[in-house]
Amino acid sequence: MNPIDLAKINVDFGHDAPALVKWALGLGQAPIVTTNFRPFEAVILHLVTQVKPDVPVVWMDNGYNTDATYRFADEVTRQLKLNLKIYLPRRSRAHREAAEGPTPALDDPRHAAFTEEVKLEPFARALRETSPKVWFTALRATDTAVRAQMEPVSINPDGLIKVAPLLHWTSKDLYHYCEVNGLPNNFDYVDPTKGEENRECGLHLAH
Repeated sequence: MNPIDLAKINVDFGHDAPALVKWALGLGQAPIVTTNFRPFEAVILHLVTQVKPDVPVVWMDNGYNTDATYRFADEVTRQLKLNLKIYLPRRSRAHREAAEGPTPALDDPRHAAFTEEVKLEPFARALRETSPKVWFTALRATDTAVRAQMEPVSINPDGLIKVAPLLHWTSKDLYHYCEVNGLPNNFDYVDPTKGEENRECGLHLAH
């Protein structure tokens, strides 16, 4: 594969999500899309599956999602006919809580191990099993300070091409896309590894 001119790609396609998706899939490299079925996740899933319907969609289901999130996941999977790959922690939520009690608070020293168990280890396993070369993510610049510094396309140290087509989208943009394309949405979402809405989730710090 020819070297990627990241600066040029980010200038040419960084504010054109459909074009960026087509470019990335046009590389002919094995892709995945990660999702957590938070608000507006149907947008990235629709954008990518419109071009490649069978793209593996990787969900690290931490076991702590709301009922609404599980229903939303089922609805989007049916509507878009997703090739969904679910990765669960090695222990169930019931097993973990029986052994160690409820979710540790953010300032609890055990919180890092909790995040590793329910999010990072399942993602590492997903990467090993799917061996992607291109990773689509719904990251947005408004999410955290870390993400505000990102470019839509970057290359991780391990060579994985990370593509964030929605990086510069606003919530209004996402809402409009859902309305126009008849996509469901879900606002009853909680991430037990983050706590506050503007805290980085760990997955993208590690990768």
